[in-house]
Amino acid sequence: MAKFGVLETDPSMAAKATEELKKELQRLVSRIVDEDESCADTTDKALKILFALRDFKFKGSLDFGVEMENPALPQEFRCPISKQLMRDPVVVATGQTYDRPFIQKWLKDGHRTCPRTQQVLSHTILTPNNLVREMISEWCKEHGIELPKPVEDVDEEVITDADRGHLNSLLERMSSSASDQKEAARELRLLTKRMPSFRALFGECTDAVPQLLSPLSPDAVDVDPELQEDLITTVLNLSIHDNNKKLVAEDPMAIPVLIESLKSGTIETRTNAAAALFTLSALDSNKLIIGKSGALKPLLDLLEEGHPLAMKDVASAIFNLCIVLENKGRAVHDGAVTVILKKIMDGILVDELLAILAMLSSHQRAVEEMGELGAVPCLLRIIRESKCERNKENCIAILHTVCFNDRAKLRAIREEENDYGTISRLAQTGTSRAKRKANSILERLNRVALITHTA
Repeated sequence: MAKFGVLETDPSMAAKATEELKKELQRLVSRIVDEDESCADTTDKALKILFALRDFKFKGSLDFGVEMENPALPQEFRCPISKQLMRDPVVVATGQTYDRPFIQKWLKDGHRTCPRTQQVLSHTILTPNNLVREMISEWCKEHGIELPKPVEDVDEEVITDADRGHLNSLLERMSSSASDQKEAARELRLLTKRMPSFRALFGECTDAVPQLLSPLSPDAVDVDPELQEDLITTVLNLSIHDNNKKLVAEDPMAIPVLIESLKSGTIETRTNAAAALFTLSALDSNKLIIGKSGALKPLLDLLEEGHPLAMKDVASAIFNLCIVLENKGRAVHDGAVTVILKKIMDGILVDELLAILAMLSSHQRAVEEMGELGAVPCLLRIIRESKCERNKENCIAILHTVCFNDRAKLRAIREEENDYGTISRLAQTGTSRAKRKANSILERLNRVALITHTA
């Protein structure tokens, strides 16, 4: 198959390339039809060719990256999602860089993780990576390639009056019979999952959220579990749309309904309620609303239950909420240290929960509880055995706070140092922050030893 690392500007060459693409597409489609099990790689290649042909039809030239197998193209210039040369590189919360239109589509499709690392994104803000953009520009100039222009962020799905009418019709059925409510709720769940434009529609009507949640009002009796699940999942889908975050969180009914759904319903209902709170808490103003509404205690209860389906969404929600100082105090008061430390000791969701514990270590009562609950030996063991630098960094940061708060805990740290050299090793090989904390602890150990020896 032909490579298209540069634009084809000669009309005859472009026509020839187009015919070659069409033949290759026919071959791939035949292969897909004939195979017993469709090969993902074959399907991906066919889709890329279709996109290339579409671009050629509208732009009159073959654009970058049909296969992008040109070995001269540096790997760091390819988008991890499309494998094509990035036009508009942006950085997500995890520090990974993607081409803007592809990561936007990923987020609009409802994903809340980084495609490359699978980490839950703490926010969905996309920051331009100007350095990579400049490097791509220089590389293109050196190789005589026209610099690709950024793709405009245009939602291909246009909102029509028919869409508005359909949404109003579905919302009106929320005050109808039980069967009508279930049918409408199921359709709303599917529409808000598949169509970003439908999520945006909710922002046009101030009554849309109250109408949606009316079957779950405090006066409702014996709510059908399937209806509850569909409505809570719809709220989750809506909250993915940035313009809806404030709208949903500030509705007097929405957060209380989500909190109540953390306590009852199917496990999917409870999980999606936690996921919705996580997504809504991307805004600092929403963090305060959610925290004041009493969400942390039921989130911690669900975390303590330990259902595998719910754990990550619950941990992500707690982490986001505790970024705000007021919510740290609420979490500690609601027993966060006990629940989180027990899970860590059991080896459950260690990465995520250590990050929360490190955040809580700025709260005095949390530090005291960590000391009382035996956190020090657990954290030292993780530093000694873990291969994750981030976990080691979080552990030493917590230990630094604990031992400076309670001098008695230095004894366990000294024994660990004497037996394994754990702190010294981290001071030499850890991250820059881990090294600072480890060296500070070593200095304190030396001072205490010197004072004891002098005395």
